[in-house]
Amino acid sequence: MDEPISISERYPARYWHKLDDGRIQCDLCPRDCKLHEGQRGACFVRGRIDDAMVLTTYGRSSGFCVDPIEKKPLNHFYPGSSILSFGTAGCNLACKFCQNWDISKSRSFDKLADQATPEAIARTAAELKCKSVAFTYNDPVIFAEYAMDVADACHELGVKAVAVTAGYMHDQPRSEFYAKMDAANVDLKAFTDEFYFKQTGAHLQPVLDTLKYLCRETPVWVELTTLLIPGYNDSEHEIGRMSEWIAKELGTDVPLHFTAFHPDYKMTDISPTPSGKLTQARQIAQAAGLQHVYTGNVHDLSGGTTLCPNCRQPLIVRDWHLIRDYAVSENGACPNCGTKLAGHFGKFDGQFGRQRIPLVIRNN
Repeated sequence: MDEPISISERYPARYWHKLDDGRIQCDLCPRDCKLHEGQRGACFVRGRIDDAMVLTTYGRSSGFCVDPIEKKPLNHFYPGSSILSFGTAGCNLACKFCQNWDISKSRSFDKLADQATPEAIARTAAELKCKSVAFTYNDPVIFAEYAMDVADACHELGVKAVAVTAGYMHDQPRSEFYAKMDAANVDLKAFTDEFYFKQTGAHLQPVLDTLKYLCRETPVWVELTTLLIPGYNDSEHEIGRMSEWIAKELGTDVPLHFTAFHPDYKMTDISPTPSGKLTQARQIAQAAGLQHVYTGNVHDLSGGTTLCPNCRQPLIVRDWHLIRDYAVSENGACPNCGTKLAGHFGKFDGQFGRQRIPLVIRNN
């Protein structure tokens, strides 16, 4: 039986319609959950009360932290800057390998100890000189109304909005959601529908549709992340096909991050990703024409370095989330040949570094 939805959890949700059989259908993501009175959707945070859809996590968070932007990971969106990060609870995917499963798979709102208005989040980010705010830890698609309001409040104060997401979303909410976002890191979890169906309970095509929409029809800065799981999505053939699709459909300048898996949640019997596999994946993607391919969750200076796409000069040398050397002009150009890097850059005044600072946001 679904957990009862209390009065305090009933924020009016968007993106739903009534069905002829008396149920209501959620139109936010391709799961198309059809609900009777009192039921929750697969994400657990959207439910039906009094013939309407409600969002149960508006204004509530599992915690706030200040992180380096490189942790999202975003390597071409104001490198070295700090970002205020937060999430809620629940998820619309069911990844067996989830690295944040205690939050995304939570069915207890005890996780949502922190509360903050959109204005308080934006004000805190500005006071702490964070360049941006990230909706992360769990997927912001499922708390879209809250995320969009926070993004609006941030923009009022000159703070950017970043979505860290699996990209599993329907057309109409997708266009409204990303109209509020400045950047996104989208998980491209694999390149077969079989993997998506068996390991995440979802499908590949809606994610590809989101990526094409973002890169072709919006100004949102996009980077991709693929967590390589040994024996599941790390074959040379699959990595090659995925890289070729990215180059053809999204562009060769879209950054791609291959990150290392560690055993977690329902995949504790799978070995961690060998660093050599990440290096191999990077080489395959580069051979397919991708200009900016990175390795993550490992110490790898080569795999963390941003190269000029023209003269191949090392421009940003990273060791995990730490920048060792920075040689990009304020307008994002290579000082050696003048070629502009894809992405968003500005004056580099040093870096936030590897630190992670937990926060309590005050609403007054």
